[in-house]
Amino acid sequence: MTRAEMTELGWDSCDVVIVSGDAYVDHPSFGAAVIGRVLEAQGFRVGIIAQPDWSSAQAFMALGRPNVFFGVTAGNMDSLVNRYTADRRIRSNDAYTPNDEGGKRPDRAVLVYAQRCREAFKDVPVVIGGIEASLRRLAHYDYWSDKVRRSVLFDAKADALVYGNAERALVEIAHRLATGKGAGDLRLVRGVAVVTHAPPEGWAVLDETRLPDEAEERVRPPRDCQVVVDLPSFADVVADRALYAHAARIAHLESNPLNGRALMQRQGDKAIWIAPPPEPLTTAELDGVFDLPYARAPHPSYGGAKIPAWEMIRHSVAILRGCFGGCSFCSITAHEGRIVQSRSEDSILREIAAIRDRGDGFTGVISDLGGASANMYRLGCSSPKAEALCRRFSCLYPDVCKNLNTDHAPLIRLYEKARAVKGVKKVLIGSGVRFDLAVKSPAYVRALVANHVGGYLKIAPEHSEPGPLALMMKPGIGEFDRFRTMFSAAVKQAGKEYYLIPYVIAAHPGTTDTDMLNLALWLKKNGFRVDQVQTFLPAPMALSSAMYHSGYNPLAPVKRTGSAGVATAKGLRQRRLHKAFLRYHDAENWPMLREALIAMGRSDLIGAGKAHLVPAWQPRGTGLGGEGQRAGRKHGPQNPPALERGKPTQVPRRGKRGTV
Repeated sequence: MTRAEMTELGWDSCDVVIVSGDAYVDHPSFGAAVIGRVLEAQGFRVGIIAQPDWSSAQAFMALGRPNVFFGVTAGNMDSLVNRYTADRRIRSNDAYTPNDEGGKRPDRAVLVYAQRCREAFKDVPVVIGGIEASLRRLAHYDYWSDKVRRSVLFDAKADALVYGNAERALVEIAHRLATGKGAGDLRLVRGVAVVTHAPPEGWAVLDETRLPDEAEERVRPPRDCQVVVDLPSFADVVADRALYAHAARIAHLESNPLNGRALMQRQGDKAIWIAPPPEPLTTAELDGVFDLPYARAPHPSYGGAKIPAWEMIRHSVAILRGCFGGCSFCSITAHEGRIVQSRSEDSILREIAAIRDRGDGFTGVISDLGGASANMYRLGCSSPKAEALCRRFSCLYPDVCKNLNTDHAPLIRLYEKARAVKGVKKVLIGSGVRFDLAVKSPAYVRALVANHVGGYLKIAPEHSEPGPLALMMKPGIGEFDRFRTMFSAAVKQAGKEYYLIPYVIAAHPGTTDTDMLNLALWLKKNGFRVDQVQTFLPAPMALSSAMYHSGYNPLAPVKRTGSAGVATAKGLRQRRLHKAFLRYHDAENWPMLREALIAMGRSDLIGAGKAHLVPAWQPRGTGLGGEGQRAGRKHGPQNPPALERGKPTQVPRRGKRGTV
């Protein structure tokens, strides 16, 4: 990280300099550290510039001119998601920064950092990656500016973009550039995006620039040639929301690395070229990544400063990558891929032992063995032939695929071996459990409850109503009820007192006010009072974001006529109402909910009984801190004057005279 460290190592220069929006934590859960160690293992000298002052190019010259390339990443999180809430409010903190301090990275960090790298050393190639670049590799809807932006590669003016977990692609790029002959044709490197004018010679073009009901009969490309799918251009997806949804659908259909084809999208007189998805790492390769000599700690220059993201994962172990769940609001599949890659037991147990042996505050508790999902370890398609042809968005929706191996026995054995590691007192599961998989293995649920729950278990039904759930590609609430029954039985059998914490989403596309009311009633009926709730945030490249922006459903072929529209809560007031329904128990939300219930003709839900959702009275000093007052209104429609207990609002009861 410093010239002094370079001198101590005997380096006169770095081969690769990685610029990151995160503090530098040398641990396999931090992308910059992984790429740095992977390139180091290939013989490259790697420097890290973490959270530089971006006001000038000076900080980007700190380690001198890199011999091979600059690698640029916003960090483990998208810089805009990191900086702003779903209501576009500025966050005051940043978990990836020492002492949780906010404002240490710029908005659209990839663009800013890439520009400063160019200013620092004009002739050094710049390669961008990480989740911010990965999910912006095509023309994409940008929630924060409320418009469609072109590929980040154009705006960053970088030489290449690597998407997903890019170890293989970056190693190949580094070796190509290190020869001094340039990178060559990167269009042939999986997991890479570059700017191009035309496909390579001999490639056939499959025209997907029009909607299925408007396109002429497509000419099937010859079987003996490689194919690139031509998507609607940037200008077309900006002007036509149906084409935007169509392009999003095609991009996701081409996400299987076993059959996904290259994509091309014209943006002006040039085009973005997206090579096919990277092939998943084998178990041995993934073990090799995690077994590299990480310091497993923040850089010493941070002293005693606390980095919350590091504190959260320092005693946890990632056991897999990827997710075949395909939830439409989630970006994991678009980034890490739909094929789950699992580490070996030996590699995982070595990491647990390393955590134990470092001491460093370890109390004998491993806080998590997980990944995108806690219970997808060693699960995947049982039919190689079917997997090679599959173009489903999800292996779990609308039902668990008949070809999916759902045997949790390897995971149960891993849990047993992890518990048996000397010095380990408890192994907790902090990642979310995919309940529609867990119900396939009662033995897993029993093992989980008996040994790995720390009082609460996170579960994500996301909603109770079939409409939103279908658009989320999540199972019906009946599947959650099945898991809850199994969980309760296992808790009773183990003689424990454990609870489920349901994760739910407000304002997802296709969710009406009535859907949110029904979800609130479901939560109340089941005794759930959720404190942390998520309002849908349209992340780039997620299928739900295409629904939010376009009003079309890309889960089915998008047609000009006959396609069902997707109504979405977009206004700030309605989005806050949807969130308020989830926190029906918070007195601050009662004025807004009472007004909404009256407007919906459901004033029968206002009162003090068990069947009511909110009371008619208002505690003194509450309900006045809403957005209406902050906007300068003394009492807006969401914020009537506070009411004293025992002085009810005059709300007509439906079908009866008088007041409640």
